Amino acid sequence: MTRVIFMGTPDYAASILEALIEATDIEVVSVYTQPDKPVGRKAILTPPIVKTVAQNANIPVIQPNRLRDEVVVNELLATPCDMIIVAAYGQILPKAILEYVPCVNLHASILPHYRGASPIQQSLLNNDTQSGVTAMWMDEGLDTGAIIKIETINIGADEMVESLYKRLTDTAVDLTLDTIRHWDRCTAAAQNDAEASHCKKILKSDGLIDFSDAREIYNRYRAFTPWPGLYLDSGLKIKAMNLEEELSCGEAGVILSMDKESIVVQCSRGSLRITRVQAPSKQETSVIDYLNGKRSGCGHPLV
Repeated sequence: MTRVIFMGTPDYAASILEALIEATDIEVVSVYTQPDKPVGRKAILTPPIVKTVAQNANIPVIQPNRLRDEVVVNELLATPCDMIIVAAYGQILPKAILEYVPCVNLHASILPHYRGASPIQQSLLNNDTQSGVTAMWMDEGLDTGAIIKIETINIGADEMVESLYKRLTDTAVDLTLDTIRHWDRCTAAAQNDAEASHCKKILKSDGLIDFSDAREIYNRYRAFTPWPGLYLDSGLKIKAMNLEEELSCGEAGVILSMDKESIVVQCSRGSLRITRVQAPSKQETSVIDYLNGKRSGCGHPLV
């Protein structure tokens, strides 16, 4: 029986934790996750999903504001375990914890590419055709540890982030179980830092578009739906779109054509077919109904 301390926060981590709990040869002795956070307009204090999964299985949950605090570190070091598994936890592990037992991180990219906070979105932003999950031994850097194993998957040409997230989660679950069950036989290869790239935390402001490049905007749509979503300076949210073509040049934002369900909007390079929008403080609607309400159409800018 392998005793594991688990660290993680979002859905991706929760799915891995559920698999560890179900495994008959693994015991999750404690779970570390981020503190509860206010959610929504009413700022209701809401626990991370990992906390809920752990509590339902009667596993002790620890939610430190800072994992590096001496009291927190000492409490963890007093917990007997064989391994620490980390998946999208959101905090850096201090040296004392890294030296306690083998620590494995499951990072949703093909390392050393896309170290950091948003690897799944970044693969879509860059229009990659392949992604994956890397199991690595953790060190004091950010996603810099030696690679144990990488599992890769292909990305669909029009795949959205929710679909890719789900498939990478399934991949991570299988890779986690395999790594734990064979960790004493694992060999690892150092990352090539010269090939490393990084990705930042996504902000609400990343959703603002200006109809510059159609391919770039469509990739952002794939990566940022449902959050932060795409929106214009006017506050109009673009809820559903497709890439029409990538080569034309013209006046950015002008409506080129309309049919019963969609419009084609010119970008500085390429064009986009848009079907659904949402005006500020309004319900989502078809773009045709929106334009009819504004008495706007072909030759006018979409605002």
